[in-house]
Amino acid sequence: MPNPAALQPDLSPMMAQPTSDPNADEAQDRAAVPFWAGWPTRTRLILIVLAIDVVAALVSCGVIVLTARSAVQVEMAASLATVEPLVADTIRSLRSPSPESVLHTLDLRFQALRHVRVTILDAEGRRVGFGPSEQGREQRTAPRWFVRLIAPEPHQHDLPIIVRGERIGTAAITTQPLDEIEEVWGYARSLALASLILNLAVLAALTLALGRILRPLGRLANGLTRLERHDYTAHLDPPASRELAVIAERFNRVAGALSEARAANSRLNRQLLTAQDDERARIALELHDEFGPCLFALEANAASVARLAASPGEIDRGRLASRAGDIGSIVGQVQVLNRDLLNRLRPHGLGEVPLADCLSLLLRDFQRRHPETRFEGSFEGLAQGYGDIVDLTVFRCIQESSTNAVRHGDARHVRARVAQEADPAGLTTLQISVEDDGTGIAPGHRVGLGLSGMRERVEALGGHFRLDTASLDNGGSGTVVRITLPIDPERDGSEVPPPPAPQPK
Repeated sequence: MPNPAALQPDLSPMMAQPTSDPNADEAQDRAAVPFWAGWPTRTRLILIVLAIDVVAALVSCGVIVLTARSAVQVEMAASLATVEPLVADTIRSLRSPSPESVLHTLDLRFQALRHVRVTILDAEGRRVGFGPSEQGREQRTAPRWFVRLIAPEPHQHDLPIIVRGERIGTAAITTQPLDEIEEVWGYARSLALASLILNLAVLAALTLALGRILRPLGRLANGLTRLERHDYTAHLDPPASRELAVIAERFNRVAGALSEARAANSRLNRQLLTAQDDERARIALELHDEFGPCLFALEANAASVARLAASPGEIDRGRLASRAGDIGSIVGQVQVLNRDLLNRLRPHGLGEVPLADCLSLLLRDFQRRHPETRFEGSFEGLAQGYGDIVDLTVFRCIQESSTNAVRHGDARHVRARVAQEADPAGLTTLQISVEDDGTGIAPGHRVGLGLSGMRERVEALGGHFRLDTASLDNGGSGTVVRITLPIDPERDGSEVPPPPAPQPK
């Protein structure tokens, strides 16, 4: 029978999963970063200038070599062309041209020629005189590689010397470009030395200039380090460079804005602590002044009922009913106080009934408590809710704005409006405005805790808060609070649970 183990497929290759090696990824990232990435900016700029100088030097050397080769060839051709006329002029200048005098005269005259070497040979092929002078050949300074780059192929030419129709000798002409090459080498060496001195001067000036130009970047880095350490008093003096001066100005503005934000946060934290203590003191005062007497009255009526029940004889039902009525009235008063207190701590029904109904109930409650002021609201087209945070923010902003209008502005008419709109970018927003006909914004007014709290709530949700002066129809001026809140397009009223159905009794 076959071995069962042999029938099992080998799953090890299938089970092997490719794994990512963090060390290999880190090494790959390091390899992707160029090696010069950590060099200072000044060093990299200087190296770029040096690379440009090297390329320019190579191009210049190529141009010099090509130009020198062409010039040497032209000079060689011109020198060869002058030998034959020189021989004819020499023979014509002699009054009694004997072969010996002609050859010796030509030998002397050809000693002064450049770029060619002329050897005078007689009719038998013997050299006449000492031949071309080799004086100064040991003092050549052009290196051999430079000579090989420029020197053309050597050229030889034999010119017959004929007097009265008889050949008396030969002028052996050989091209010698070393004189021209020496001149080119001297020019190239002088040019290279001048270029080297000039480039060194330019690099020195560039090093100093880059040090002065890049010094503000070092101060900027130090300033950013101070900002990172929460030192918002950092300040940069604007440098002479216009671009870096703009950066320094922006840095100072950012540092100032961070300093102001830090101071504002500190003030807000102190105000929040004060507000918490004030709210606790207010609740304690209401419990003491409102609930305390009610509880004392309940205790007194309960004691009276107990005495009536314990008295001998027939129970006075009239007095007992009066005490029960008093207890019911006190309980109703306690319920009203409890509902107001709970509504101030957390709006009743928010998230359970539509937002528009909660806002309408809020304005009706203001109308009940301030009958001398007329409150109007426009909340059409709103969804059932936009989430607990957004709904609570809208409720608190309208509540605080209406309170400020009555308490600080002595307003007689308050209009609140909340509308769902789409901005030009296609995002859905809530536009909130509360306008009153009160005394308006006083000059030099200080932002209180209510306005600070509204602004913090709105900006925490990515919205905008603005407090303006409203122009009224009668020519007066009031106050208008304008708020824009972005809402999540995926959140609509369907996410808010419907009101619970009444339970059967």
